[in-house]
Formats: sequence, C-alpha cells, structure tokens
Amino acid sequence: MLFNSYIYILLFLPLTFGGYYLLNGYGMARAALGWLVAASVFFYGWWNPAYVPLILASLVVNYALGVRLSGRRAALGLRGRPLLAAGIAANVLLLCYYKYTDFFIGNVNAALGLSLPLQHIVLPLALSFFTFQQIAYLVDSHRGLTREYDFLNYALFVTFFPQLIAGPIVHHSEMMPQYARPRSRIMSQRNIARGVLLFSIGLFKKVLIADTFGVWSTAGFDGGEALSFFRAWGTSLSYTMQLYFDFSGYVDMAMGSALLFNIRLPRNFNSPYRALDIQDFWRRWHMTLSRFLRDYIYFPLGGSRGGGLRTACNLMLTFLIGGLWHGAGWTFVFWGFLHGAALVAHRLWKLAGGRLPRWAAWAATFGFVNVAWVFFRAQTWADALRVLRGMIGVNGVAVYRSLYPALDFLPFVHDSGVPLVAGGAFWVAALGALPLLVWKESHELAEGFRPTVRYAALASACAVMGLAAMQTTVSEFLYFNF
Repeated sequence: MLFNSYIYILLFLPLTFGGYYLLNGYGMARAALGWLVAASVFFYGWWNPAYVPLILASLVVNYALGVRLSGRRAALGLRGRPLLAAGIAANVLLLCYYKYTDFFIGNVNAALGLSLPLQHIVLPLALSFFTFQQIAYLVDSHRGLTREYDFLNYALFVTFFPQLIAGPIVHHSEMMPQYARPRSRIMSQRNIARGVLLFSIGLFKKVLIADTFGVWSTAGFDGGEALSFFRAWGTSLSYTMQLYFDFSGYVDMAMGSALLFNIRLPRNFNSPYRALDIQDFWRRWHMTLSRFLRDYIYFPLGGSRGGGLRTACNLMLTFLIGGLWHGAGWTFVFWGFLHGAALVAHRLWKLAGGRLPRWAAWAATFGFVNVAWVFFRAQTWADALRVLRGMIGVNGVAVYRSLYPALDFLPFVHDSGVPLVAGGAFWVAALGALPLLVWKESHELAEGFRPTVRYAALASACAVMGLAAMQTTVSEFLYFNF
C-alpha cells in the first residue's frame, strides 16, 4: 500500500486512526496497541500476503533472542557472544537469500563460465530496513542497553506502518518508550495539525516534483541513446532531485502519519544538498542509515582508533557494505566505493589543513554527489558510462532551436531540433524544487507550527495539488526497491 494512494489517504489511515483512539477512549490501551500492530501487518500484507509469515517469524525469533541476550549473565560475560553471532548471522543470511542469491549466481556464472539458472526471488518489501533495525536491537540487548521486554511493543517497533516500508531505520530506545507513554494515547490537536502539514508537504514533493523529475531521468538513463552535454546534465540532475524529493517526501509522509498517533519518528534529512563536504553530507542524508553504519559497523571495526591506514580501511569497508545494502549490483558497490574514497580523501585533506571557500566547498561536494548518483541510478555500467560521456561533452552540445543561430559558430554546438518550450515540465519542477532546497526543512516547519492561516493555506494547497496529480499517475517510492 502506497502513501501516495487514495486507499491509504482516504480509507486505511482514517480507519486506523479512528480505531486507535476509540479503543484508547474506552481505556483499552493494550487493545489499541494491538490494533496498530494488526493494521501495520495488514498494511505490509497489502503488497503480497505471502510475505506476512516472514516478517512475523522474523520479529518473533529476534524478540526471543533479544530477551535471552539481555539476561544478566549473557550481557556481562562471554556466554552471549555465540548467541549474538548466531542471531546476526540468521538475519544477514535471510537478507542475502532474498536480495543477493541471483547476484551471487550471476557472478559465479560470469567468473567460471557456467550457466546456473537464476532463481528470480522476489525481494520482500522492507526486508533491508527491518533486518538492520533488528540487528541493532540484538547488539544492544547483548550490551545490556535494552530495557523493554514487552512483545506487543516490540512487534509495533518492527511493524509500525509509517516507517515499516522504507524507514527511517528507527532505534528501540527512541521508539518503544513512546508506545508505553500514557499521553501517546490521548488525541492531540497540535500533533494532528502538524502531521497533516508534514504529510501534505511530502505528498507534494513526491507526486509533483519527484515524479516529474523521474520522467526526465528515466528517459535519459534508460533510453539507450547518446546524450549531448545539456541532456546528460539534465538527466543526472533530474535523478539527483528525483531521489531527494522522493525519499524526503516519503519521510515527511511517514513522520506526518506517525504524528497522528503522537509518535515522533527520528529525523532523516537535514538539507543534505547544502553540505560543504562529504562528511557533512552523510550527517545530513539518510541520517538513520548513517547512524546504523557508524554505530554497528564502523565503530565495531575499530573506527578511527587504529591509525590512518586502519581508519581508511574501516571507512571503505563500511561504505562498501552500505552500497551493497542498497542493491545487489556492482554499480551500487562502486557507488559505495566512491563515497568511501571521498571520505578518506576528505580526512587526509583535513589533516593537511586544507580549506576551500564556502562556494567552492559546496560546488565540489554537490558535484561529486551528483556524479556518484549516476552509478547509483544506472541499471548497467554501459548506462552509467553513457551518461558520464555526455556530461563531459563527448557527444557535443545540443541547444534549443531558438538559441542555435547565436551559437552556430562554435564547432561543438549543434541544433537539438527541440523548441525552448519543450522543456516546460522540467523547468516547472526545477523552479518548484529550488525553494524547497533553500527553505526550511519540513520538520522545521512542523516544529514551528502555529494554527495560522499561512500554515493552513500551505497544507491545503499541497494536499489539493497532490491529490489532483494522483488521478493521472501513482508511482512507487524509489527506496521500495532497496
């Protein structure tokens, strides 16, 4: 079930909201939590009911392991380590089976000249997200950091529908106390208003900005034809904007949905395209994934404690894992390698005392991120190289027909044969995106919410335009594929 669908907005969400507060109104707090769990499982099963037993089995097994690991002797001694290792291995193997089986078979075939049949296993929704989430829970249970043993709260922690499908990757310490908090059971007009505002902004981002950029990026990446300079840059920048507004729109809608139930999800974006270096970018982009990679991969590897070479290796391995987590393909691995290498280079630059003017630091960071996204988006190496060749001008510079007469003296310029107005939708999306990139983030607007006409007008305009646009197209969120 998609957030940007009529059945979610007009049926599922109102019914879940009404049932939750109706049960709480009769003093049935446990039943209300059970209602949210049941609604979340139904939400998950809407895509494919066959995978409901998978997520239920996963949460039952991990809950049992977590309870066992949080026992005093296991937490303070060595006896819990084999159990922890088994729990992590089980989660990783489950993820590898569904996500990487065909990737492994394909590489074996290519390396050994075999023709082993691919299994064509369908990746269950949210597997990457709830796997990381539960691995973190097991590790913290072994460390003695968990204080929650209630199965119903744990089931909601794993399945809570606003964050289930594509994050944020939530942490038990920030979520489970909220489920048990008495004031979460009382309807809050302020939280409802803030939730509606966030959801409306997210819907606008998704269906009017991200999906418009998506048309342009898909045509460039998947079209197969050689791209001229401006067309190639338009393709890469379109995906850069599409990915940001698609994922940040999802997070806004998730946070907005959760606020209706008085639940605050963690922030996942903080104006990442304003970053002045690559380290700053990862503090701002997909913040909950960055937190997981740092706390449960980079630090256990040794972090920055083992000297320069060890630190560089730890950074690289962390981002190779992060790249592979995003998708079963060498382009994703290479994207992770690029970011790992950039972080190593940034660390060396800082140790050498290097500095850049703010404008140059921003341009270098944004330019690198945009180029790296090409490998993240491309289906094949050939597609990525085709776009990059166009971006460096290998195929010349094609300009709009009305501009060509003024530039035809340049040997590398040629007439695209396209009138200037042909790019209307692209420029409308670009003009809509720029204010959102330089304006306050959605969570900042929600934090500063006041019941004013201005906020009501903003929420209403975003909601009306978003709902109207959904009549013509409804597309999945990009992170559904990861």
